[in-house]
Amino acid sequence: MYVRTVKSGEREYVQLCHNYREGGSGPSRTKVLFSFGRKDQLDVDALRRLVSSISRYLDPAEAAEVRAAAGVEIGARFVGAKHLGGTHLLDGVWRRLGIGAGLEKLLAERGYRTPVERLLFALVANRALDPGSKLAVESWLEDEVHVDGLESVDVQQLYRAMDFLLKAHDDIQKEVFWSVSNLFNLEVDLLFIDTTTAYFEIDGEDDDEIVDAGGDEADHGAEAGDGVDDGAATTPGLRKRGHSKDSRPGLAQVVIGFAVTRDGLPVRCWVWPGNTADVNVVDEVKRDLNAWKLGRVIMVLDAGFNSERNRRILQGAGDAFILGERMRLGPDGKLPEALSRAGRYKTLANGLRIKEVTTNEGSVTSRRFVIVHNPEQEATDRSRRDDIVRETERRLESLKQLEGKNHSKAACDLRAHRTFGRFVKQAKSGALSIDKAKVAREAKLDGKFLVSTSDPYLSSEEIAMGYKQLHEIERVNRDLKHTVDVRPVYHRRADRIKAHVLLCWLALLLIRVIENESGSTWHQIKKAFRPLLVAQHATQMGIVSETNPLTSEQKRVLDALRVKPPQRYPNVPTIKTM
Repeated sequence: MYVRTVKSGEREYVQLCHNYREGGSGPSRTKVLFSFGRKDQLDVDALRRLVSSISRYLDPAEAAEVRAAAGVEIGARFVGAKHLGGTHLLDGVWRRLGIGAGLEKLLAERGYRTPVERLLFALVANRALDPGSKLAVESWLEDEVHVDGLESVDVQQLYRAMDFLLKAHDDIQKEVFWSVSNLFNLEVDLLFIDTTTAYFEIDGEDDDEIVDAGGDEADHGAEAGDGVDDGAATTPGLRKRGHSKDSRPGLAQVVIGFAVTRDGLPVRCWVWPGNTADVNVVDEVKRDLNAWKLGRVIMVLDAGFNSERNRRILQGAGDAFILGERMRLGPDGKLPEALSRAGRYKTLANGLRIKEVTTNEGSVTSRRFVIVHNPEQEATDRSRRDDIVRETERRLESLKQLEGKNHSKAACDLRAHRTFGRFVKQAKSGALSIDKAKVAREAKLDGKFLVSTSDPYLSSEEIAMGYKQLHEIERVNRDLKHTVDVRPVYHRRADRIKAHVLLCWLALLLIRVIENESGSTWHQIKKAFRPLLVAQHATQMGIVSETNPLTSEQKRVLDALRVKPPQRYPNVPTIKTM
């Protein structure tokens, strides 16, 4: 059945026609079912009423499109709207990276019935878009945002999804790494390793658990020699006080580690007790990464990981390292031997100056160093030190120093001050003054950092630039705290704490992929996609869902990330109204 126009002389007539065959066979014939009359005299309102009447038998979304195209007044009542832009973008990247498919594969092996993959995506999207507690996620999904394939959620389902995430975290991280690696053809010859901390707003810290040889808990907080069976194992508590990188020394914390590619993608994370030192985690990091069979990898770490034992571990399985070196050795501030070697600097295209030094050349203790000098940083370091020295001199002049007698509290405080006490020395008479020799030694280090490597084939330029890229992981640590709000952590159980960190890691991975491919910051992208909504209208044909048209910026980002735009009339569950 169709509408056609026929000509008769100078006039055109509109007809509703139907094609048929006599007896079901033979040539096709046309039968005129109804004539609408002359084209220039059509009753357009009558045609609209006809379209409206016929559209009652269509799907509500299809009917809305037909009626809108015909200019028919739908007579819809607005029911409500939810944010769609951020979750649609994140979901597109989530699926493109193969994270959803990898989770579904692991879930199929375990026989889960709840939509765990969708629940985990919702938790990750919440960390990226509007970080909140797991209890808040329930209402966030219910009232504010739409997640495709997740009609409703219960907070207990969210916790069960987190439990699965932790149980399968090794497999999940491996699946994610290889999916991302294959999709972007990642160069994983360099992996940057660093740690940060996340604190808890609690009093005290977790006790260690003593587990006997049979696997049963024996005691908590036991000390060596207190009568506990020597065959018992100690499981350290997770929330412990330690060196805080959040300036919260009095609070319990955990230590979080990341492995980041040269493109800034976090591809692995770890969680350790809060009193764990950086130098003690290298063995576990190396063992976990070796299990992925990555081939030869050069790990880049800062000076906090540097020890003779760790250097041996990092060279295992044919791998190599680029390590930051401490610029001052011991309490007397002695400089490393490499810094005292003569040699000519080479200037790179980016303005950095580098010099290669090999110590104990020809022996088994031979080590290869690169000294990097940044002229811009030198000026900054000199200016900062000059300001400190001037302020220290001013404070010294204001002191009432009494030779041979006890100092005032102000004098003792100045000498112990972390900043201004650095360049203060005390004479035998007890008088305080500026340590000019120390100031001169510090001046020799302005704008310099020292790097060592175990790779004999890397050029000195590659070594320097490889270490300079370590700022990528430092950015991951900043985003961990200020974008996905990893801290303060409100979970109590160790398994939930680790699952919380895994969710933050997945959110950071999606954010970094989006930023890298779109060329915009996550803050800019969130702002651009926030106006994209899915609204629902109650019509005489039922509930019709509709998304607003895309802006040019939204189209650009979706195209850059190869994510399909949302359907104009998606199938969305009815939004609840009060």
